[in-house]
Amino acid sequence: MGKFFRIEDMLLFEDEHYIVINKPPFLSSLDERFDVDRKVSVLSLVRDYHKGAQLCHRLDKETSGALVIAKHPEAYRHMAIQFEHREVKKEYHAVAEGVHAFENRVVNLPIFPKPQKGIVRIDWAQGKPAITVFNTLRNYRDYTLVQCFPVTGRLHQIRIHLASIGAPIVCDETYGGHWLYLSQLKPRYNLKKDSEELPVIQRFALHAHKITFQNMDATLVEVEAPYPKDFAVLLKHLEHWNS
Repeated sequence: MGKFFRIEDMLLFEDEHYIVINKPPFLSSLDERFDVDRKVSVLSLVRDYHKGAQLCHRLDKETSGALVIAKHPEAYRHMAIQFEHREVKKEYHAVAEGVHAFENRVVNLPIFPKPQKGIVRIDWAQGKPAITVFNTLRNYRDYTLVQCFPVTGRLHQIRIHLASIGAPIVCDETYGGHWLYLSQLKPRYNLKKDSEELPVIQRFALHAHKITFQNMDATLVEVEAPYPKDFAVLLKHLEHWNS
């Protein structure tokens, strides 16, 4: 499995302190304990690429986009302080269900992890503060391309915050989204005989589009991650069939 993923193919930025990659979907940030296949993760791949490298933050396995890696402990500490002080600016793009006119829409809802692994809920009693700002980038007939700025960094924050305001992410069944098929978009769609239609995108439609941080010499680093093929194809279909 590992041969399909190469750090060299993901590189967006590299200097003596940091690496920024465009993480593909379906690649875990960290090794998964219960992975029955050979363990392949960003961490294992990047440590083969640069000994001692350490991830500065994580992305969900299905989420694609910009991920920062420190090459040495001092760089990791420098980045950790920026995250702690909320000085790292992250911009995500998501395709949400419904038509929404978000203009600096602030969602301030506390998030608490459920007992089930990897699921969260809005919980005013036990949840930790979580803030996300949303803007509409493009409206389609039934969907919206949303720009997301997470101020805090809680688990599944963007996903549950969008769901909480009636805009679940396409294909995010965990938080109220639905699978999207081309037959729903394209008139007179014909499926080949004896074949099963697959979703237009086979993961929730969330991409870490841009990240901005301060380098060790105080210069600002801004890195933009191009859409992966599946996300770009989804937008192409929406533009063509759902405008």
